[in-house]
Amino acid sequence: MKQGNGTQISEFLLLGLSQALELQPLIFGLFLSMYLVTVLGNLLIILAVISDSHLHTPMYFFLSNLSLVDICFISTTIPKMLVNIQTQSKAITYEGCFTQMYFYILFAVLDSFILTVMAYDRFVAICHPLHYMVIMNPQLCGLLVLVSWIMSVLNSLIESLMVLGLHFCSDLEIPHFFCELNQLLQLACSDTFLNNIVMYFLAGLLGGGHLTGIIYSYSKILSSIDGIPSAQGKYKAFSTCASHLLVVSLFYGTSLGVYLSSPATQNAHSSATASVMYTVVTPMLNPFIYSLRNNDIKKALQRFLGR
Repeated sequence: MKQGNGTQISEFLLLGLSQALELQPLIFGLFLSMYLVTVLGNLLIILAVISDSHLHTPMYFFLSNLSLVDICFISTTIPKMLVNIQTQSKAITYEGCFTQMYFYILFAVLDSFILTVMAYDRFVAICHPLHYMVIMNPQLCGLLVLVSWIMSVLNSLIESLMVLGLHFCSDLEIPHFFCELNQLLQLACSDTFLNNIVMYFLAGLLGGGHLTGIIYSYSKILSSIDGIPSAQGKYKAFSTCASHLLVVSLFYGTSLGVYLSSPATQNAHSSATASVMYTVVTPMLNPFIYSLRNNDIKKALQRFLGR
């Protein structure tokens, strides 16, 4: 490993969740199982939506996009972690580390965008039901997803290019199971003030903006539900939002806690543990949350698997 600027470094070392050798088989088995369940569960959601014409609606279009993003999101981190455990190596190349960081940021932000778009979809469905299909037409749905991708790519590109310009010291051990942005900034020898400013600004702008949009949408949704006279009507309206609210709570509760906390006070172990929640656990739970509470998805899965 060479010391100096970013262009001279050959590799970083990922320390993982634990350095205890006796725990490595357990960690490998656990995360391999979680990865396979996540990919299979989200893939089934996508195939069910594509194969069933009853699910060719905006809500399920966005849900299938969320499932696709979740597969990509977990695939940026877990496979490399599993390979390192299996080969008993902690190394990740310089290029591999920054590639992993780029796609990790991209899919994390894209996940946030899709969740916000899904909140808007529920807002239109409940607050403007008579105009729902006119407002949420295929062109708008496609445009919302396209804009989400473009904004996510640009955000990831900005943050990654800024890190590429940093100089790193000889201590290149990352106390994490993937190349996480905060951890890379803490390894830099050069001044990271501008990087931190940009990182927190973009996190506040995008994360805060998305969260504000979701809260606003649900405040309007709750007002509309409150105006429904029958208890059954209120329950039916709210049940369409319950799954999304649970996923949003899991995702934002952990991800914002990691990125908006101060690097000076942030404990590496707690950061890695919290990251597991939104990089692994949340993508794994999403198919179960949406399918178990949604009769349309369950019926579509039964028809698809019955084939």
